[in-house]
Formats: sequence, C-alpha cells, structure tokens
Amino acid sequence: MDNHEKASGDTIRRRDFIKTGALAAGSFMIVPRHVLGRGFTPPSDKLNIAAVGCGGKADFNIKQAYNNGTENIVALCDVDDRQSEKYRKQFPNAPYYKDYRKMFEKEAKTFDAVIVTTPDHMHYPVAIAAMELGKHVYVEKPLTKDIWEARMLTEAAKKFKVVTQMGNQGSSSDGTRNTEALVQSGAIGDVHTIEVWTDRPVWPQGVKSPKDKGESQPVPARVDWDLWLGTAPKRDYHEAYMPFRWRGYWDFGTGALGDMGCHFLDVPFRALKLGYPTSVECSVGSVYADFFQQAFFDDVAPPSANIHLKFPSKTPGKEINLNWYDGGMRPQLPDGCDYKTVFGSVDGGMLFIGTKGIISAEMFGENPRLWPEKKFANVRIATKPRALVQGGWQGHQQQFVQACKKGYGAYTSSSFDQSGPLTEIVLMGNLAVRSYLHREAKTDGKGFTFPGRQRLMWDGANMKITNFDVANQFVKREYRTGW
Repeated sequence: MDNHEKASGDTIRRRDFIKTGALAAGSFMIVPRHVLGRGFTPPSDKLNIAAVGCGGKADFNIKQAYNNGTENIVALCDVDDRQSEKYRKQFPNAPYYKDYRKMFEKEAKTFDAVIVTTPDHMHYPVAIAAMELGKHVYVEKPLTKDIWEARMLTEAAKKFKVVTQMGNQGSSSDGTRNTEALVQSGAIGDVHTIEVWTDRPVWPQGVKSPKDKGESQPVPARVDWDLWLGTAPKRDYHEAYMPFRWRGYWDFGTGALGDMGCHFLDVPFRALKLGYPTSVECSVGSVYADFFQQAFFDDVAPPSANIHLKFPSKTPGKEINLNWYDGGMRPQLPDGCDYKTVFGSVDGGMLFIGTKGIISAEMFGENPRLWPEKKFANVRIATKPRALVQGGWQGHQQQFVQACKKGYGAYTSSSFDQSGPLTEIVLMGNLAVRSYLHREAKTDGKGFTFPGRQRLMWDGANMKITNFDVANQFVKREYRTGW
C-alpha cells in the first residue's frame, strides 16, 4: 500500500499503522552469528541498504528494514527534498542524492540492497539498474508500469542471481496462506469463478487533468521536476501530480487496479496457481461533460472499471473466470452468503465460487468464511497452510532483509518469479481499460469509433494481443529521450 493504509472499522488506520509498524519492527531483532554484549549486532551482520524514495510508503519501508538499528541505511535518494528531510536528519552520515543513477555510480560499493519506493513509472529503471550491479532489490507494488517490464525483471532476477521482493505485504500474511489452503482443500470443489472488488480509487480519477486544461504551476524550489518525470513524457509541473496523487495518471501510475490488484489478486493467483490469462475484456465508468456529451480524459484512468479475465482450468474444457470491480462497484451477492460479512470491509474483498460452495475473504485473504453457512456448520476441513512468516504481513521487509543475508535462493514471499507473473495479470486489466478507451475518428469526421471494445485474446508466452494490434502499444511503453 503506497502512502495509504488499510481502512476498515476493525483494521488499522494510518496513524495506528505507523505506530504498530514501529512496534513490530522492534520485535525482529536478529540473533547475530557472534553476539557481543547485550544483543549487540556486529557490523558484519548488518545489511547495508540504500533507499530510492524517502516519503510516503517509503517511510514504512525504511523504518521496517532499518529495524531499530539491526541494519544500516547507508545511502538515500529522493527527487523531493521535502520528502527526504526526515531520513536525512535521522541518517546524517548517509550520502544523499536526487538522481539514483549518480548514487549507484558513486556508492555502489557501500550497499548490498536497494529499497525502491517511487511512482510506478520509475520502478523498472531503478530496479534493473540495481540488479545489474548485483544488488538485492525490494520494489513497491505494482512491480512495474507495464507488462514487458514485469517480464524483464522476472528474468533479470534469475540472470543476476539476486534476492527480490515486491511490496505486497499480504503475500506474507497468515490470511493469504489460510485462504489458499482452504481453497486447495477441495472444500468448495472446483473453483470456476473469482470475484474481487475494492473501494479504490480514493484519489482523483475520471477527471480532466491540468495538462488537458493547459494549467501549470512553478516547480517548488526543493523539487527536481525533470528527475521526477524520469521515463514519462515531458509535461509542466502541477501539484495535482505529486506527492502520491500521480497514481491515477497513465503516464505515472496504474490506477486502482495497479494500486490494489497486487494485494487482492495475489490470493487467487497463488491458491489456484494461475498462469497467463487467455483473454481479457472490460467496461468502465463514463463521465459526461454535458447532456449527451461524454467526456474523454485520456490522461487519467476512469472513475471505475469492471475487468474480466479468463484462465485455463485444470479441468479439461473448462475455464476459470476472474472478475475485478473497482471504484466502489461490487459483484452480485451469491445465494447463501451474508451481505454484511461479505461486503463488510471498506477496502474490498474476494469470493471463490466453486462447484460445492463459496469462500469469502477480505484483503490479504483475511477472515476466510465458507458459504452457505448451514452446509459447512458441522464440517471439519483439514488444511495445511504454507509456513507462516514471522510477524505476518508486517514482517515482509524483514523477511527480505534476512533473505539478503542468506543470499540468492533464500525464500521470500513475493520474489520476482511470483510477483512478476502476478503483476502481468494485474497490468493485463489496464491494457484492456486503455484499449476500451482508445478511440479513432470516423471517416466522415462526425464522432469516434472504439475498436478496442471487444474481448482481447492474449498470447502470454509472446506478450501479444492477437486480435487487436493497437492494444500491443500498452504492453511496452516508450521512454522519454535520455531514459
């Protein structure tokens, strides 16, 4: 979760999230190879960490990785001096840079691992540069901005033999493992449909952007706007883009699906061992500027979307349908389920619908329930979850740290061989949305056609839409000159 946290009546809000995160960090004290005095950790046992991005979710990432001093923060980078001020004060001996490329060039010998907490469009270039130096990488979700980048990082992890982790903390949660085990127990039979929904976006989407309105503002003195743009096309500065509100803009973010998909879709991805989808289609919420005058805001993701992915099933001749709803949209409640339980979490939830029953769960797979309740009331179901992670989802960063100390091959919950393919699935949804919004002027000059509003067939091995070539521009984007 970037710069916002879980928000429901019985879960942790931002102020409590930071508080409990700090407390949890103190519980991950490492037992060093040679204990000197009162739990002293020798320098040789500390992981040296560089951070690219110091504000927003980076605040939590750095804090958890530093772990009250069991590890070292040896270099800092942020394009915004306002965002980095806190950690520059806390780690005055850590060299500070605005350009990660200069930091990598000058400080590469001082750090072992890199935490990447930037807007989505800069995840890949920072991560691949670090991996090429042989550095372990922790990258916030979604792993990348586009599908091609996700595939490349998956392959790079193997090539450069580095420890990797994506920042979808739920992959380390007890809930993910318990729901996965329940699905795999066969209690609800063969799963044929998965429904997933979220309340996001909770930032502006489906609105006219400053760029489209021709608005600009002076660049703040402490911000390097050109470096913030990075791989994205050139545009004027406006406070509407940063910090954090960039998520709804296609040049920088990946919308509601990119924000929450890696949290929610991770559970069915693992539970059903989903591979490449075979097809994707969608519909999106419309915005009207006036009576019968639909507005087209090409710069910004829509206010809501329904996305439908199909996957091969283990049962010959059958398919698995995965349906995503954002912007507050929800699926129809199946018979035998309780409305308040299934839709009780503000963040959203998921349903696994099988031939013998239904499983509901919240984000991170929390609070799994079997439906219809009467059918399963007296049924004991044997499940054996995968090994739990110390500290659960709050132990995600420390799991990465310990794996880095062990070296390549050490287990992490969301290593790129898992999170890369997961990210591809997430970004397939955005490919469908952008294809749906693609318009072409009619030959008579009166209005537009929308040729991308169809089921798109996907060749996963070759990363290609086979029946609408225009959609393939969203598989791999073009970087700005110099990047």
